[in-house]
Amino acid sequence: MPTRNDIRNVAIVAHVDHGKTTLVDAMLKQAGAFSAHQQLDDRMMDSNDLEREKGITILAKNTAVKYHPKDGGAPITINIIDTPGHADFGGEVERGLSMVDAVVLLVDASEGPLPQTRFVLRKALSQRLPVILCINKTDRPDSRIDEVINETYDLFLDLDADEEQIEFPIVFACARDGVASLTKPENGTVPADSTNLEPFFSTLLEHVPAPTYDEDAPLQAHVTNLDADNFLGRIALLRVEQGELRKGQTVAWIKRDGTISNVRISELLMTEALTRKPAEVAGPGDICAVAGIGEIMIGETLADPENPIALPLITVDEPAISMTIGTNTSPLVGRGGSGKGADAKSGAGKVDRKVTARQVKDRLDRELIGNVSLRVLDTERPDAWEVQGRGELALAILIETMRREGFELTVGKPQVVTKQVNGKTHEPVERLTVDVPEEHMGAVTQLMGIRKGRMDNMSNHGSGWVRMEFVVPSRGLIGFRTEFLTNTRGTGIAHSIHEGHEPWFGQLTTRNNGSLVADRSGVVTAFAMTNLQERGVLFCEPGTEVYEGMIVGENSRADDMDVNITKEKKLTNMRSSNADVAESIVPPRKLSLEQSLEFCREDECIEVTPETVRIRKVVLDAKDRGRTASRAKKA
Repeated sequence: MPTRNDIRNVAIVAHVDHGKTTLVDAMLKQAGAFSAHQQLDDRMMDSNDLEREKGITILAKNTAVKYHPKDGGAPITINIIDTPGHADFGGEVERGLSMVDAVVLLVDASEGPLPQTRFVLRKALSQRLPVILCINKTDRPDSRIDEVINETYDLFLDLDADEEQIEFPIVFACARDGVASLTKPENGTVPADSTNLEPFFSTLLEHVPAPTYDEDAPLQAHVTNLDADNFLGRIALLRVEQGELRKGQTVAWIKRDGTISNVRISELLMTEALTRKPAEVAGPGDICAVAGIGEIMIGETLADPENPIALPLITVDEPAISMTIGTNTSPLVGRGGSGKGADAKSGAGKVDRKVTARQVKDRLDRELIGNVSLRVLDTERPDAWEVQGRGELALAILIETMRREGFELTVGKPQVVTKQVNGKTHEPVERLTVDVPEEHMGAVTQLMGIRKGRMDNMSNHGSGWVRMEFVVPSRGLIGFRTEFLTNTRGTGIAHSIHEGHEPWFGQLTTRNNGSLVADRSGVVTAFAMTNLQERGVLFCEPGTEVYEGMIVGENSRADDMDVNITKEKKLTNMRSSNADVAESIVPPRKLSLEQSLEFCREDECIEVTPETVRIRKVVLDAKDRGRTASRAKKA
């Protein structure tokens, strides 16, 4: 079959924070994608605000570099897909792999293969893609290159890779310095026999197969991602498998349900570095973007009108975690961060608040268009929906994005998505890899025992750190991270990956402490906080407006306690000598959205607004909660 030697398509896959985006930065700079005077940021591919804040890649993105071979041959376009490392965004990884002909597996020279490395490699091997191993961060003082290579070989064998897949080339790199070599450097050093990424580029050209095609085959192009533009509307990112796609061409649009309609390509764009530029034609193997099809969806096919042949739909793994997302039902709905309705003076009131059920449902439906791993199901209530996704982080990112867009939401506690197997309930389980100093090994083992974790493996590298692998129900990891960091004094590292389903593990108690619940509406006072801080840890500061049923702290005991946090000091003894003695208040613990989701219990939910995150009881009235509790005891 004829091949296109002027193009290569490759995806870079790795665990979180092993250096994928940094390597892409170095490739772009050394391929001459930017002018000498251009101001460049670190992690240029992480263009999303949340990606830059959290330091992780959330969306799969493509870029292209023009590589000029040193032998003076014609320039070659290398299309690079930068994929997320976190398994919660696995749908992005699967779409990225459907666009390429090989993958670069990036592994940290110290940490070695971790759970997400296993996840992304399993996906690549199942699609029969050749693999190039890149050992990154060789300059880390604790790097152990030989052991990491052996661990990677073990991982390939564990995933049933065949002989051809195991014969992979190895490149050693320090992506931060933009240096790569085919010769193994000493541990803790930058490769010394190279000053750039030339060995890495030459390995890509040698081992990434050039796209093949059939000269007589009709047009076939696969939609793998969606984007939007203020002028062009919805943009479909696709890979041309066969034939040619031209600007102004009429093509057959094969939808997910199998129906076919003819549409016109109004605009054709090709990626150069970080920008898309107009083009006239895209051939087999090209990754391009088209505009002019307003309702196109991921997984659909653009084909020849006279001979339309559909490509297979993109499939993703089943969701494991669900949350109920609905409209804000608290007494402070629409009233801003302080709850006083005075935010207009500070400019915060200019936020376009979206508080109706129709607005929330429209936004969730829009999310489904570009996020194939998400599902939205109806509930018994007309203003709430069950949203299912891969993991807690993926759903937290969706909620954070919506609150920044002005939505006010009520979010329920994360739950696991169960399924019935032979009449028995099975729940999702995770494989958790934990790296901790030796002195914290007992605390972590005890913590996992409470959460019904089963230790599968333990290894000691002799450096004072221990690596343990557990199989644990996904329920046991909800709220795990905060307690884990507390028990390991912030030194522990934990990563997990979905491991399938196992029979229901039984009752789990993941939070031992109860809540301090406000018993009336009002404004928090320093006087009340001083008296209550002995009861537990408080979450709010003086001047915050609260309402009945809102959780204002964590109780030091296991049961909930209704408290009056708005109590004022009586001004009767104004002339006493100690009337103006300043009270000392312990600074409150401010919970982020993720921490609030971890803290939440079954009878609690989270109120999310653009300015603040509050935890509250599902039933606000204390008497109603008491009646419900007494009924539950009698039952």
